Amino acid sequence: MMTRNAAVATTRPLVIQTEDLDPEPAAWLAERCEFVVCPFGDEVRFEGLLPRAEGLVVRTYTQVNRGLLARAPKLRVVGRAGVALENIDVAACRERGIKVVHTPGANTRAVVELVTAFLVDAFRPRLYLEGPIAPERWHQIRREVIAKRELNELTLGILGFGRIGSAVARVGAALDMRVLYNDLIEVPAPKRAGAEPVSFERLLAESDVLTVHVDYRPENKHLLNAAAFARLKPGVLFLNTSRGFVVDPAALAAFLKANPEARAMLDVHDPSEPIKAGYPLLGLPNARLTPHLASGTEKAKRNMSWVVRDIWRVLNGDAPEWEAP
Repeated sequence: MMTRNAAVATTRPLVIQTEDLDPEPAAWLAERCEFVVCPFGDEVRFEGLLPRAEGLVVRTYTQVNRGLLARAPKLRVVGRAGVALENIDVAACRERGIKVVHTPGANTRAVVELVTAFLVDAFRPRLYLEGPIAPERWHQIRREVIAKRELNELTLGILGFGRIGSAVARVGAALDMRVLYNDLIEVPAPKRAGAEPVSFERLLAESDVLTVHVDYRPENKHLLNAAAFARLKPGVLFLNTSRGFVVDPAALAAFLKANPEARAMLDVHDPSEPIKAGYPLLGLPNARLTPHLASGTEKAKRNMSWVVRDIWRVLNGDAPEWEAP
């Protein structure tokens, strides 16, 4: 005979986790739902669970498209443990009445830290000692390991002035850099951190460092193309920690080959991640590529993983705090 508690347990909604979450938020949701971890790439198990799933929690690489939705008739909520929504067809979810929730702001500090690290790595050379060193070599290093310019001599250009772009501006201001930005939205002066709004063309032409922080709107596809790169200074430092598809990698590779003093540091890549053989930027001496690490701190991971709160709100019949725009 089934007890009342057993009957209640069988009605708990199924939520599938496809990519890595912080253990604490995952355990919190597991106390409230039937919570199944189905690692990305385990297609057989995932497809077996999908028809009865009411919730789905993903990160970067699970593609929530119309095909997946057609195989998930009971789905009520998709949670993106992160900010960007390019792997989720938000419009298709809305057509089905499926809520999409995410965690804007959860990784802002982590991304800003990586941008700052890129900036310092590019302009402040250093050498780490591994043992005793002869006096001659000591003095030689001190003569030769010299930064050509201090950061306060540079103009920092920020393309996109949302949460992350504006936080990068505050770092630039703290380093006494001249800071310019370009954004589609008018930013009130008190929120500019002293940065100056300029046209897209002027931003490209005047920046010693250009860092990209735009969103995934379709018109941003290859916004940084051959024509844009032609406007940059020949010794520019170009940073992208936002979206890979904003940059035409072939055009950037051509610019770097033609301008050996220019440098690029990219954490996100187009057309796909992981990058594959033939990626135009591979092997270039003035291009440094990282494997999408900008949000890679324990705190950011934990912050993003708390998307489970909004997943539970939706499953419990309540309004989410951070529904996708």
